[in-house]
Amino acid sequence: MRVSRPKSVFSLAAILAAVMIVTSAPAQQPQRLPVLVPVTGFLALEGTSQRNGAVLALKTAPSLATAEVQDTAAAPETAVNAFEKALSSGPVPAVIAPMLGTQMLALLPLAAERKLPLVTISGTAQITEMGNPYVFRFFPGDEIVKTAHARYVVEELKAKRPAVIYQTTAYGQSGQKVLGEAFKKLGATVVFEEGMAVTVKDYRPVLTKALEAKPDAIVLHLHAGPTALLIRQAAAMPGMPRIVAGSAMHQPATAALLEPAELKNVCAETGASPISGGSPAIEAWTKEYRKEFNAEPDAYALAQYDGAMMLLSALRAGARTGDAVAGYLAQQTHRGLAMTYRSDGKGNMAHDALIVCYDGKDRTPRIVKRYALGTS
Repeated sequence: MRVSRPKSVFSLAAILAAVMIVTSAPAQQPQRLPVLVPVTGFLALEGTSQRNGAVLALKTAPSLATAEVQDTAAAPETAVNAFEKALSSGPVPAVIAPMLGTQMLALLPLAAERKLPLVTISGTAQITEMGNPYVFRFFPGDEIVKTAHARYVVEELKAKRPAVIYQTTAYGQSGQKVLGEAFKKLGATVVFEEGMAVTVKDYRPVLTKALEAKPDAIVLHLHAGPTALLIRQAAAMPGMPRIVAGSAMHQPATAALLEPAELKNVCAETGASPISGGSPAIEAWTKEYRKEFNAEPDAYALAQYDGAMMLLSALRAGARTGDAVAGYLAQQTHRGLAMTYRSDGKGNMAHDALIVCYDGKDRTPRIVKRYALGTS
């Protein structure tokens, strides 16, 4: 006598077989994301912040992507070698690229050749003016922050005779050019202008020459270490007008090199200032950053965090190749912590700027002016 089995038995067997197939399938490996940043050399303060922001973002999705950090120091060839080394281990969907302008300029042809997006916070204007569809800048470029810089000096401080002291790096020359054009449009006359090498330790001679031109504001576009040196020496000189520095000055690591009294009447442009607060989300992120790195965050860390988070969004959307990631970054809008990011068609993603000022009582700057410029 033939006995038929209940249908439920066959259903259970089918379910068990399906479970075995699913569980035996290999799990998808997280994407490798090279983080190429300068953590030694004259840009170490800024580069460490960039690294920390990227690492903190990628830690939010360890099953999706992992950070592979390499130090690019200060030489273009070091960045190129780090790029080639990162790619020698297999394909990657994108690279978090150094903020140093000369290194970015060296990497751009390689990115175009490999069709590989570079996600960066470099401020050098030229990197998004070369028609390269694989560069995406998440820190406001010089066209944004230097315009805000000049506008604050002229419109808010009512200064008409600024003196400009800038770095002789690609970053410094880029900012100096935009500042000069912006001051001219605003009807201000630059009465003194001089470029300084990053190796200079004594800024008193250049400050003396600047004061002889009788400026009504000192405008700086220097890297972090030189900014702190100049401001310390300026604080000891009589007759010094208000100093409005570049974004390096907003960094807590830069302010930590100075006494609060030396910071009195010093302002700076920046893309954000997380230690100044501004929203519950930024305050929560700042708390997490302090816990993770035992350090104070700055705009560079926050901008690179936002950039890496948009990169993770691209991966979540299924982008796995350089072209797919570049297409996502070029077309989508990302609501970050610092601002909303959207490409202007050239890869400039950030379009807001802040001015922060110190009162001489502590090392925490106050946000005194916001500028929404460009696409967003």
